[in-house]
Amino acid sequence: MTETPARRLLLVHAHPDDESINNGATMARYAAEGAGVTLVTCTLGELGEVIPPELAHLSGAALGAHRRQELAAAMRELGVHDVRLLGGAGRYGDSGMMGLPDNDAPGAFWGAPVDEAAEHLVAVIREVRPQVLVTYDPNGGYGHPDHVQAHRVAMRAAELAADPGLRPDLGEAWDIPKIYWTRMPRAVAEEAFARLREALPGLPFAAAAAVDDLPGIVDDPSLVTARLDAEGTAYAAAKAAAMTAHATQIAVHGPWFALSNDQAQPLFAVEHYQLVKGRPGGPGVETDLFAGITPAPAATEGGAA
Repeated sequence: MTETPARRLLLVHAHPDDESINNGATMARYAAEGAGVTLVTCTLGELGEVIPPELAHLSGAALGAHRRQELAAAMRELGVHDVRLLGGAGRYGDSGMMGLPDNDAPGAFWGAPVDEAAEHLVAVIREVRPQVLVTYDPNGGYGHPDHVQAHRVAMRAAELAADPGLRPDLGEAWDIPKIYWTRMPRAVAEEAFARLREALPGLPFAAAAAVDDLPGIVDDPSLVTARLDAEGTAYAAAKAAAMTAHATQIAVHGPWFALSNDQAQPLFAVEHYQLVKGRPGGPGVETDLFAGITPAPAATEGGAA
């Protein structure tokens, strides 16, 4: 029988590559420290725009299959072994950008009933029994329909998983102690973009993105309650390698990267979070998402750790 790690982290993301961009250093750190890290990806990103010309022929299901391979490669870089597709491969499709006809396509994640999609995640929560859940803010970070829906599904699933009267066939009820949303303080972003603009003439990108293009931007620094600093560590290198593995979607150049719009962004080795459920681990900004949680002793699979 396998042991259940004493610390368990669950992340819910919309498409392959979102996890590496937003939380790659965090995932690498906790995986290296022996925590259980589970990633649930809600779609395969079948509508993503492809960067490399040699892969430009990929679209639809073929692109989704390729991005699933990229996701597997990225998770190897981060040391993460537990990767799930919400409801199984192909259950929910990429919804495209907000306001496009793709939002209403059959099978698009945006159109899925939230409680129905959440029950697939309830099964994962009750199996994994995470102490920490990480997902997006209510705007999905930047308003993409799949990101907004991932937030809704994650938060609803956390609520439903704690209800012992709901679907006992999905496992014993589990109330996740701490929930975080991914955030980015505006002041931190602006400082990084100032450095980016100085470096831009020597970069292979057309222009710099705007600060407001970043997901989870917040003006109020008090909303950022946790800061995980991987600057100069192996975790930052693992994050860069994981982002590089998502080659159809991301072009990495040193501490910078660009998406298909060819607009440069900083590759952040410091990742920020807002605690929205649970008690902080102490005064000040947390440096450990598990702060304040007493790890249960490791147990064999099927135990109640």
